[in-house]
Amino acid sequence: MSAISELAYGITDSYYTLTHAQVFAIDPSVPHAPKRTPALTEADKKQAVRNALRYFPTDRHALLAKEFAFELETFGHIYMYRFRPTGYEMKAYPIGDYPAKCVQAAAIMLQIQNNLDKRVAQFPHELITYGGNGSVFNNWAQYHLTMKYLSQMSDQQTLVMYSGHPHGLFPSNKDAPRAIVTNGMVIPNYSSRQDYDKMYALGNSQFGQMTAGSYCYIGPQGIVHGTYHYGYECCEKPKAGVIAGVICVVAEVDGSALDKRFEQGWVMEKESDLEKVIERIKECKKNKICTSIGYHGNIVDLWESRKHLVDLGSDQTSLHNPFGGGYYPVSLGFAEAKALMESNPEAFKAEVEKSLIRHINAVDKLAAKGMRFWDYGNAFLLEAGRAGAQVFKEPGVFKYPSYVQDIMGDIFSLGFGPFRWICTSGDHNDLLKTDEIAKQVIEELMAENASSLHHSDLKAQQQYQDNHLWISKCDDHKLVVGSEARILYCNAEGRSRIAVRLNEAITRGEISCTHHAQSRPPRRLRNRLPMARNLQHYRWISVLRGYGCAKLRLVIPSEALLLCLFITEVVLVGVRLSTVGFLLLLDGSADATRRAKSMLHWDVNNGVSRRSWSGNEYAKHQIEHAMKIEPQLTVTLPESVNDGLLENLF
Repeated sequence: MSAISELAYGITDSYYTLTHAQVFAIDPSVPHAPKRTPALTEADKKQAVRNALRYFPTDRHALLAKEFAFELETFGHIYMYRFRPTGYEMKAYPIGDYPAKCVQAAAIMLQIQNNLDKRVAQFPHELITYGGNGSVFNNWAQYHLTMKYLSQMSDQQTLVMYSGHPHGLFPSNKDAPRAIVTNGMVIPNYSSRQDYDKMYALGNSQFGQMTAGSYCYIGPQGIVHGTYHYGYECCEKPKAGVIAGVICVVAEVDGSALDKRFEQGWVMEKESDLEKVIERIKECKKNKICTSIGYHGNIVDLWESRKHLVDLGSDQTSLHNPFGGGYYPVSLGFAEAKALMESNPEAFKAEVEKSLIRHINAVDKLAAKGMRFWDYGNAFLLEAGRAGAQVFKEPGVFKYPSYVQDIMGDIFSLGFGPFRWICTSGDHNDLLKTDEIAKQVIEELMAENASSLHHSDLKAQQQYQDNHLWISKCDDHKLVVGSEARILYCNAEGRSRIAVRLNEAITRGEISCTHHAQSRPPRRLRNRLPMARNLQHYRWISVLRGYGCAKLRLVIPSEALLLCLFITEVVLVGVRLSTVGFLLLLDGSADATRRAKSMLHWDVNNGVSRRSWSGNEYAKHQIEHAMKIEPQLTVTLPESVNDGLLENLF
């Protein structure tokens, strides 16, 4: 029997036998979320407990009510620690191990467990994957119920998820999505940070980030590829910097987080002595040594000490969550800051705001000496401005560029964006075979594009070249943490061809497809299936730089394995936006090929066409090319307007 066969049973009676001491014996081997400090009234607290008790039989309420109240007072949230599973290791298992009636459900179960793997997740016991508050679920009861539903689900049903809450299984059909997921979808009038903190504490909503609540996180590799792929952004992540051939220095206040990434190979060196860091930078520059250095300390101290040593700089502090552990002020040590955050949130907020002003002042001094700085998009400039720092070059316009709007905008307009696949066999050899398939597709696209001298095609050729280098070298850099996954920034043609080629390789048996030993028919299907995740690049274009189209209009493909729609503040500088993505299962079937071609073509070209309408010339050229190769695609193209005609109209 599989170690995870109990997933089919949900919450069993054994969980109720634990003592209070056993429930709250906090495991020191993994990091834990700081105490949440939502402003709850007594009535709110009672409502939070009432909401939590709804998942349990009434004869268990007397025990759990007191326990949940204790959690809320002690941790600021009801995680339901009693029900955290300890009978099996939390990780992505081979897809055939899952007690599921359909392979699509097993694929989703695999992804959920990967998001909660302690090697992958930031605060695994609090169900936080990354970013300080990127939640997979609100509590452990939701995890159990979701896994139970997935175990029961047939290919004639769809699981509906609302901010971690498994709403239920609904009748559908085999071509319908197996799951539809939303996170944080609240109306704007109730979408302030205070509203979110309260709704999360009540168990009514959660911030799913981009890949936590959609069960699609693949570890640090995802962001590393984006930071590597576009040259001067490479210093944002240490491994990306090494791949791109630079000296990369990052700061981390949490020693355990730095140790984790050092042990996993994401940073080559670590040091807590700031002077030694400076000397090491000088040594590496002099001797042209490519390395990555993790400084155990505050980023502000690092900025203030760099003098003229830095050429490129950025910031990826989680300032979408500035007062809940996403930012630690330079005036306080890590433990001291956590204590103040919990005991006196207003005093902690004041220290954060003072630190942000000092932070931006240090950046300004380096920028004045020639450093190129940009905001990664995690609301650094927004929160610094709210704190009173001088971050605007004119009202409403930040003085530093944004990674997404100013650096990546044209790349997305060409149709290139994050495309991921996961080998659900858990076999690294399968992943290597997929790398080779992707490499062959890129070489084909490079050859087809080589003769064009159009500026859009020349820019696309550079992306192909970068992709080719990445896919050729990525395994050398040991990028896999958790599931056997890969990311590659692709356009529509690249995504579709790679997905179809992967599916064909499964059909031919080139990618492993040995049957699981158990004889239940659903698990005698191919149990080593690559699953392609398409993080739609058009999620970036809810805001199109003043050209209108300010709100995302979503048309959902009907044949996805999983669809997800949620709210995030992560990408654009200080802008809340809707994001969307889907999972697609490749199983070697003709249906999978049809879905891959249709959905991936629609996904990319829907976004490119919107950028075309906003006035982007790269996007217009790309969508015109897409219409040439797909006769059934017809897109409304914008006509250019002579600005001179508008000068004296008003």
